[in-house]
Amino acid sequence: MLLLSIELRFFAGTLELRGDDADALAALELPHCTHDERTACLRAPAVAYAEILLALLRLQKQGVVAGEALAVVDHARRYEELVLVPCASPPLRGYQSEALSAWKQARGRGVVVLPTGAGKTEVALAAIADRQRSTLVVAPTLDLVRQWHQALSKRFANDGVPHPVGLVGGGEHTVLPLTVTTYDSAWAHMEHLGNRFGVVVFDECHHLVADSYALAARLCLAPYRLGLSATPERPDGKDALLDELVGPIVARKEIDELQQDQGGAYLADYDVVTVTVELSVAERAAYDQARATYKNFVLDQRISMGSPDGWQRFLRVAHKSSEGRAAFAAWRLQKRLATAAEQKLSHVDDILQRHPGVRVLVFSDDNATAYAVSRRFLVPVISHQTKVKERSRLLQAFADGTLPVLATSRVLNEGIDVPDAQVAVIVSGSGTVREHVQRLGRVLRPRPGKRAVLYELVSSNTNETFTSERRRDHVAYR
Repeated sequence: MLLLSIELRFFAGTLELRGDDADALAALELPHCTHDERTACLRAPAVAYAEILLALLRLQKQGVVAGEALAVVDHARRYEELVLVPCASPPLRGYQSEALSAWKQARGRGVVVLPTGAGKTEVALAAIADRQRSTLVVAPTLDLVRQWHQALSKRFANDGVPHPVGLVGGGEHTVLPLTVTTYDSAWAHMEHLGNRFGVVVFDECHHLVADSYALAARLCLAPYRLGLSATPERPDGKDALLDELVGPIVARKEIDELQQDQGGAYLADYDVVTVTVELSVAERAAYDQARATYKNFVLDQRISMGSPDGWQRFLRVAHKSSEGRAAFAAWRLQKRLATAAEQKLSHVDDILQRHPGVRVLVFSDDNATAYAVSRRFLVPVISHQTKVKERSRLLQAFADGTLPVLATSRVLNEGIDVPDAQVAVIVSGSGTVREHVQRLGRVLRPRPGKRAVLYELVSSNTNETFTSERRRDHVAYR
């Protein structure tokens, strides 16, 4: 009996498979493998590592392949087995344990969907402890990278000494068996790092399906993959790629389910209040005129704004003529008039007076509105321009009640661990369910006797009415 020996190697984010009998190797028809004439080997994306290895192991168990015994030599993986001893580890809640079990039953591949504030990080830390392998955590922002770095450093220790944690991104490049990185840095470096980790955690994994980030996932051979998100679905349908890049959704809990579970102990009770705001006479006249200019151009060009490519087609056509550029300017004006209506600040004033002494987050869609709130009510703003130290100081003052009201644009939607708040005010926002659920989640941390409130300010008879309806398409409203 002859021996067919197969070698696996990692090269630039791909797998190379070579055998001493090329014809016999090709006859195995291994998944995702194609012949590379340049290097005379079979080549596959690194993401297929686990599937290919399982296929080879099944063939090995069969004992004989085309009259030959099969030997597999794996030079591809460079990740380690770790001794990770969790310290100060709180017991998992019931739904967190269920999520971890479901992920393990799916061979350590899949997405866990939990609301903001429901403890997705704890599920991931438990999964990392369970696998005991070199782990890479990928997060969308430097704020989240720092939070993950702190969480990993606090959770794991060897002989009482905190386990060192590497950092790639934000000017740092230290790669260790436990490492945290940004999506951008993962894309830039994964062809070199893709075989150094056995576990990869994609936080806020709805970002992963962007073309460059998806490439980073494909260049990584980690057999164990965990995605975390509160709202993985995307309007463009690209969330379907998560099944290939991470795995299927293995566990899911919505806000209403966690409220019912354990009598609301996991998330606070809440109310959602929609406040209709009337435009002033001048605002209404300007809005109607701008809206007509924009709509007439769209109709003349026969552009269906409800189609998947409607907005992109409008942009392509608009820049080609003065009428098109005027239509785009009109679109911007009608949006600004609706989202920043003068009466909205008066309603914010009423809400703040209705809730004296409680922590309130005021969200807007743009920095200009956030700073208008700041000037009107003499409250601090956190925007993308706020430095890290200043942001930390403001959040600490918000946490201890020294500064009970914070204004922000989109910065606090995700990526920052926000202290407990009881009231959220949405002055303006996008039409995505994701943003709305993230903002609602900021006020749902449970506390004895707490009932959270989310106020949504909507300018009547404007495009904001439709925007509100779209983002409210979630079980949290049912």
